[in-house]
Amino acid sequence: MKLGTALIEGRDTLIAAIGDTGAVTLSAAYQAAGLGAVPASLNDLIEAGPDELSRARGAVETAAANGVSMLRVADIDFRPPQPRPTKFMGVAMNNRGIRKEAHKSPTVPNYFLKAPSCLTGHNHPIIMKEHYGETIPELELAAVIGKRAKNVSVEEARDVIFGYSIANDITSHGIKFGYDSIATTRAPELTRPHHFAWRNRHGEDDNDIYFVYHTRSKATDTFGPMGPWITTADEIANPNTLDVRGYFNGEPFAQDNTSNYMFTVEQVIADASEWFTLEPGDIIIFGTTAKGVGKYPHGHREINMHKMNGLIECEIEGLGKLANRVVHEK
Repeated sequence: MKLGTALIEGRDTLIAAIGDTGAVTLSAAYQAAGLGAVPASLNDLIEAGPDELSRARGAVETAAANGVSMLRVADIDFRPPQPRPTKFMGVAMNNRGIRKEAHKSPTVPNYFLKAPSCLTGHNHPIIMKEHYGETIPELELAAVIGKRAKNVSVEEARDVIFGYSIANDITSHGIKFGYDSIATTRAPELTRPHHFAWRNRHGEDDNDIYFVYHTRSKATDTFGPMGPWITTADEIANPNTLDVRGYFNGEPFAQDNTSNYMFTVEQVIADASEWFTLEPGDIIIFGTTAKGVGKYPHGHREINMHKMNGLIECEIEGLGKLANRVVHEK
């Protein structure tokens, strides 16, 4: 089942896809099936557990069979399908092609947080401002957590996933290195081995220490397109073998597969649950699509939205296609 959130009469409203071009509100589906109160939000549906999800699936099937009034997907004002996560986490440099550039490859996932307020829906604009500088798309698989998880094993990790979606991890290098980074030179007596263990040091006098805080560069408003749908986990046999394609103005710029993740979906969730209590509705994105194609041999790194206008689309096998237009704001 594919679930989403639409803005209808000024309110976030749960919807479900029917085929490729239709959808129905969950409230209309529940009414058609003669069920009781409908979950008011995706979080309510997730927290109600598997039995409620089964009820929702049955209600949508009843609505489809009975010809309940449908919404046209083309007319829907999509919100991000999960508009209110407690956490929105990403994994940096989780693509094997990009990881080759690391001075010393970490043995664990590298996490960053995106503010939930940066989330935006399918067909909504990605806003560029002049002072953002170079800004690129990063097309990624997203998972929505289905139950509270702490210290889960790799073998258990898939069991805590409610569903999968598509995310575009918009990243501004101009903001990252212009606003979010700082370098210091420490006095030798204040340095420690861990300050340099992760990079190549240029001699014993190299006491420079670098700090990068992925906050503005990752979490500025509209830097988190997601959707259109969340596809429930039962419909995805293996999240680690999905084809991912990116398009700019209809022309391919990236083609990759989630098998290129350094750390699998299960490994990321298991590791993350050691450090953070994962709550129902939390979002984790797993790494960018890095292989370039056609006139874009360097893939997403050549799509500088700060200088380019157009439509960015991300397609993931079994999940659909997320589309957002770049809009430059004076």
